[in-house]
Amino acid sequence: MDPCRHSGGTRGSRRIPERSRPRALMAAPSVFSIPAGIPFARALAVGIVERTARDPLLLADTTVLVPTRRAGRALRDAFAETLSGAALLPRLIALGDVDEDEILFDPYADDFLLKPAVKPLRRRLLLARLVQRWSERRGSALSLAQAAMHAGELARFLNEAVTQGADLAKLDGLAEDRFAEHWQEVVKFLRIVSEQWPKLLEAEDAVEPAARRDTHLRRLAAHLAAHPPHAPVIAAGSTGSIPATAELLKVIAHLPTGAVVLPGLDTELDAQAWDATDAGHAQYGLRQLLIHIGAAREDVKNWSPLPSSYEGREARVGFLSQALRPPPTTHAWRDLLEQSGHNFAQGFANFALLELRDPREEALAIACALREALETPGRTAALVTPDRSLARRVAAELTRWDIAIDDSAGTKLSRTPPAAFLALLARAAADGFSPVALLSLLKHPLAGGGNLRANFRKAVRQLEMKALRGLRPEAGLGAIATLLMKKDAPKALQEWFASVARILQPFADALAAPDTKLGAIAAAHGQAAEALAATDSESGADVLWRGQAGEAAAHFIAELIRDGDDIGSCDARSYAELFRDLAELKAVRPTYNLHPRIAILGPLEARLLDFDLVILSSLNEGTWPAEAATDPFLSRPMRAGLGLEPPERRTGLAAHDFASLAASRAVLMTRALKENGTPTVASRWLLRIKQLAKGLGFDHALAAEQPAQWARDLDTAPREPRCPRPSPRPPVLARPRNLRVTDIETWLRDPYAIYAKYILKLRPLDPIDEEPGPRQRGTAIHLALEKFLRAFPNHLPDNALDELLRFGDEAFAEKGASPAVLALWRPRFIRAARWFIDYESARRTTIARSAVELQGTLEIPAATPFTLTGCADRIDIYPDGSAAILDYKTGRVPSDKQIEALIAAQLPLEAAMLLRGAFGETRADVVKELVHIRLTGGEPPGEDRVADVSPNILAEEALARLTRQVARYDDAGQPYRSREMPFSICDEGDYDHLARVREWSRGEADE
Repeated sequence: MDPCRHSGGTRGSRRIPERSRPRALMAAPSVFSIPAGIPFARALAVGIVERTARDPLLLADTTVLVPTRRAGRALRDAFAETLSGAALLPRLIALGDVDEDEILFDPYADDFLLKPAVKPLRRRLLLARLVQRWSERRGSALSLAQAAMHAGELARFLNEAVTQGADLAKLDGLAEDRFAEHWQEVVKFLRIVSEQWPKLLEAEDAVEPAARRDTHLRRLAAHLAAHPPHAPVIAAGSTGSIPATAELLKVIAHLPTGAVVLPGLDTELDAQAWDATDAGHAQYGLRQLLIHIGAAREDVKNWSPLPSSYEGREARVGFLSQALRPPPTTHAWRDLLEQSGHNFAQGFANFALLELRDPREEALAIACALREALETPGRTAALVTPDRSLARRVAAELTRWDIAIDDSAGTKLSRTPPAAFLALLARAAADGFSPVALLSLLKHPLAGGGNLRANFRKAVRQLEMKALRGLRPEAGLGAIATLLMKKDAPKALQEWFASVARILQPFADALAAPDTKLGAIAAAHGQAAEALAATDSESGADVLWRGQAGEAAAHFIAELIRDGDDIGSCDARSYAELFRDLAELKAVRPTYNLHPRIAILGPLEARLLDFDLVILSSLNEGTWPAEAATDPFLSRPMRAGLGLEPPERRTGLAAHDFASLAASRAVLMTRALKENGTPTVASRWLLRIKQLAKGLGFDHALAAEQPAQWARDLDTAPREPRCPRPSPRPPVLARPRNLRVTDIETWLRDPYAIYAKYILKLRPLDPIDEEPGPRQRGTAIHLALEKFLRAFPNHLPDNALDELLRFGDEAFAEKGASPAVLALWRPRFIRAARWFIDYESARRTTIARSAVELQGTLEIPAATPFTLTGCADRIDIYPDGSAAILDYKTGRVPSDKQIEALIAAQLPLEAAMLLRGAFGETRADVVKELVHIRLTGGEPPGEDRVADVSPNILAEEALARLTRQVARYDDAGQPYRSREMPFSICDEGDYDHLARVREWSRGEADE
């Protein structure tokens, strides 16, 4: 039927002021289609304008229902383009966002007014509280953050169940004995939504959002059926995937002035294939909708005559139809191959595939293609992808050209500066203001603490250097303040930190209090954030809540404050996790400074839109289409028993989106061959397209290399010669005249490190929030052995092991070992201590005396005096006056070859110092042994390695070599070369980054 052959009434308030006499519905439905490949909004607008041309008021009285608001805006623009002069446009209603003001055709339909939908955040929090109570009854209480995560799954289940009209009362009947006990527990859990949630909604005087939408749609359908309007009602672009929408479409199709316009109905697919479509096929949804409406595919007409320019895209649509035909009917491909595919040749024009190495290259190639599209005035382009990670990459790459692209999904609130600042504050408080968390907060660009921002940042750097580098201080702001006092920090720094602590402490106290409600915590959170964001010239509110992101963050905090008091209390860590997770659910959509001709869209948002270039990306299995989601609650038989659709239904909807978009004017399909180093699998649709194109001889036509080459060339710089190895030559007077024994090996292996350390005076910074590691463990064991040997220089006590363990515990505590670290260190130390006591008991029977931690100094003859200093861990004197030099190791021990080659020269040089009386009263004329005592606590727990060398001879050689080294570097022309003789290519020195080792060492034979 012609939906526009009747007219009546005026536009007025867009309501018919009087009830009309009921009119009968039409027996034959009025269903049309706009084929894929034709700009839907433009064709729809042209058809409506043509049908209403004879009555100037009929267009204004027409109502058009479209799937989304974005589609409505596109249709509005299409009307503006189609109409040559001023005109009143039809009423445009987005089915996904209906409300009373839009759907009231009858002013007396008061029963349309419904309870409000529960707000998304409040819904999540209320469900979380129900989950938490359920877990408490089971004796396994969940935190609020954990409960909120489960609440998210429940919310998705509710959406699906309500949308598909599932009867939740059937849940109890699903837990039959034939199902596993696990499923019976799941069904009990789901009683939260079948029994408790409806009662809670009743108390809230609210309804489920999906239920409210569906009720609107069903009431509208009933109203239209009872009171068919005189003015045209057209539903366009919907596939009827929501049952309530399908019911409305059925009614509209049977209205005397109604029409349903389907998007991309495949009228060329043969009957056998049409009947074989399953839930995963692109046409399955439209087939089910036609069955529901009561229309045959053969009765569906084109909405308007096909334009002459459609011929090429008609070939593309035909090819896609064949490529995506149901699997049981692919034998029909043989007939196509026999025809050599001549009918499809035009379809491969402006239809290309680009396979890139990885997501980074894919994003860059897409950005290049979008940028190239802008070279043509007026040309439009869109990236369509369900992959949010790729979308963010492309948006970032476009900033190379100062292009801000319209992303339909917006930016997650959690990724905006205000919300990130708030999340850092929550995390810092939850972590007890640990160094990393506190510095992350204080170094955020929004932090000001009421000071001039530059002064605030300077103070933060001072705090970092004074208190937050090295071993982690005790938890809490008070512990950091105490540490600043102990380290004699400047008074100004202490006062500044006290002011910061006054800002942060109330929030920390609110989190620490056992019964503080979520709303009160959120209020304290917002107040602390405002105070910390303030500067000397702006209030914190002006700084923090500025702009769209700030407004969204303020609204989010306000929601938490408003709804949080009904939820209950929340501990610090749970609050930080909850805040982060809930902020992930919010989106911020910029509305200005966006490029008007390019966009990033999800497949849903791209429906019915038209662009000169469409880029379909992330065409890999698991992304597009997404994997058929596994229901976290119900098995497939249980879902079927509840009346829920199979997971493959979403694949069918995605397939329809893909097929419609792939029929656009110019299409570029892309995928990454690898992701995170793992090969990917091409989308099933892409595999079919490639396979059929290859069989038809058009595989070469799919290839598109240009954007990929642009991407590879974009960051390719001219090859520069490798920078030379650093070889600084400082003046002789600036060169060090005093080195420790332990520096000599470094001087031989990496002279640049000596240059950086002693000439440039650079020292590596301690790590932030350092955990006690091998260095601290080795120092602690050295300290324990020193104290033990000093306490018992002659005879070991009967409880020698207990005494050594006591000294070890004291040393570990002094080095800041946490209980977790001690749990690893102490068992190994106990094993090493047992070995050492046995070793020491036996050794003391062979020596006359021992000396530990001996400091020594030796002058090396040179043009300018050079001093060698050292500290010997231990020197044993034998009864014959000879000596042994011992060195304790908890890590790597040098080999005999390294000692003999004088690369590991520490013990030979200490021997030379001893022979020359450098260690004061401890003297010897003969060094008998050079011994490394290795204490690991492993297997074996300890061992003594006596170097197989001649100590006296080696001592003289080491001293002679050192003398030559000193003389060599007394020459102003001698450079301090980087990594002259590295131990291995894997070793990294403290100064390698300054020497740019990775830059100059690539490909060197010695590396």
